Amino acid sequence: MNEVKTPKKPLLYYYSIVLLLLILFNFLAMPRLAERQVKEVDYGTFMTMAENKEIGQVEVQESENRIVFTNKDNTVVYKTGMMPDPDLTSRLYASGAQFEGEIIEQADPLVSVLVSWILPIVIFVVLGNYLTKRMMKNAGGPNSMMFGMGKSNAKIYVKSSEGIKFSDVAGEDEAKENLAEIVEYLHDPSKYREIGASMPKGILLVGPPGTGKTMLAKAVAGEANVPFFSMSGSEFVEMFVGMGASKVRDLFKQAKEKAPCIVFIDEIDAIGKKRDGQLGGNDEREQTLNQLLTEMDGFEDNTGVIILAATNRPESLDPALTRPGRFDRRVPVELPDLAGREAILRVHAKKIKVSDDVDWNKIARMASGASGAELANIVNEAALRAVRDGRRFATQADLEESIEVVIAGYQKKNAILTDKEKVIVAYHEIGHALVAALQTHSAPVQKITIVPRTSGALGYTMQVDEGNHYLMSQEELENKIATLTGGRAAEELIFKSASTGASNDIEQATKLARAMITRYGMSKEFDMVAMETVTNQYLGGDTSLACSAETQTQIDRQVVDLVKTQHQKALQILTDNRKKLDELAKYLYEKETITGDEFMKILNQQ
Repeated sequence: MNEVKTPKKPLLYYYSIVLLLLILFNFLAMPRLAERQVKEVDYGTFMTMAENKEIGQVEVQESENRIVFTNKDNTVVYKTGMMPDPDLTSRLYASGAQFEGEIIEQADPLVSVLVSWILPIVIFVVLGNYLTKRMMKNAGGPNSMMFGMGKSNAKIYVKSSEGIKFSDVAGEDEAKENLAEIVEYLHDPSKYREIGASMPKGILLVGPPGTGKTMLAKAVAGEANVPFFSMSGSEFVEMFVGMGASKVRDLFKQAKEKAPCIVFIDEIDAIGKKRDGQLGGNDEREQTLNQLLTEMDGFEDNTGVIILAATNRPESLDPALTRPGRFDRRVPVELPDLAGREAILRVHAKKIKVSDDVDWNKIARMASGASGAELANIVNEAALRAVRDGRRFATQADLEESIEVVIAGYQKKNAILTDKEKVIVAYHEIGHALVAALQTHSAPVQKITIVPRTSGALGYTMQVDEGNHYLMSQEELENKIATLTGGRAAEELIFKSASTGASNDIEQATKLARAMITRYGMSKEFDMVAMETVTNQYLGGDTSLACSAETQTQIDRQVVDLVKTQHQKALQILTDNRKKLDELAKYLYEKETITGDEFMKILNQQ
């Protein structure tokens, strides 16, 4: 889309230059212009004027070795050099000269006023008028805000042959269906008015980072062929209170002039947080929010202006902002499912050269839980790997390796494990894989490696589900905890000791066990009572306890018992299959990386 750029330099910049010029003029030129010429005479003339009583005021400047005096009417200033004259003072008193005050060497009053006041004002007005006209011309007319501080700096996109369309956005079919209705309304609003229906004034896109909320907004503008105003929520907040509200007014004023159009506010939680009324609150943010509320649903009708907004934290928004009449519709833009991931991969694969035999379904299954941005990164990493290896197109191996790069980082070239460490890591990873394979309801093993990665992992076991997995039973969750403890169990069984390699496994197992007890209602003691609440579900899903300290102690005890039980189960599985554990660990030690098929082939051998 073509972006209409705003002026780079604000009006304040040009006024600062004018002010600087006036200050320099006042300090350098004014003293010269204001100072009138002093008539220099010899000492004899001074003596004659004193005797004739023609001196009005006199000033003896011993530091500069001169005498400054005026005539009787104080209209002319004279100066002369000092001579050795002990009777000077008495002679001056006798002449009637006045010693009081300092002789100010200034110009005629009319000239002084002209130079001191009129000239600077004329210069300031002329230059200011010129620069104002120039800035108005660049900024779009006489309605531009002073200094550009209250003016909206929204980027305006207009119709372009390279605009993003719905076909460029994959994996979010439900969101596109919701937004397609907006496009149809902008194209033909008459059929909606005929039945009495009105379009939502605001549509809120919510979801995790990287799922394509901003891209969907641009796709709506691209499909509708209408002006598209784009602005971040943080751009409304200024240092001076009231400037953010002024920007909101200016943004909606521009939008009404170009209606029908779309206004997109990214990260709206920057200005739309709940008003708590506490002392020391952010007045600027609250005034900006109040102005936004008024513009969206005030006395004035915003016909033809549709507001799109995106956020990762919908729970933090003010209820007055999310009520019907303002943001009438909430469109979840969630992480894509298996079919969505495959579609997204195919869209991004059009930008690079790819081998014909790539299994996109397998790549999509391996990238479980990836967002649209991560999938785009995976495709790009595959292309970069192909270039590094001197190939003209990306292969299946490039895409699979790029998934591992996104998950665990690049292979560490200079990380050389000792033989003992390599054996420990091999048994650790086979412990994970063996416990997973010998339990029911576990995802099949895709790949096992003991090659260190830049993320800090010395090895990992990749499990890939066959299809979409929306629900997990209590048995599946317990088996997953057992799988996570399988690595440590293998170390304890073989080496009779533990290493630091299980730190991430311990963290994941504990987090899962706690969720089972506090949130999923899988504790017999607490039944279906929620002990934790989730905040920021799209930004990591942090939890906070909602119970007493005594109950928290019971929760901790149950978490320990649950993990300990699954740890013992994993240890028992490995003990019963010690021969296969040794065989697979030896094979992995030699090969360093094996596939799930190789693993299952050795496991199923009698």
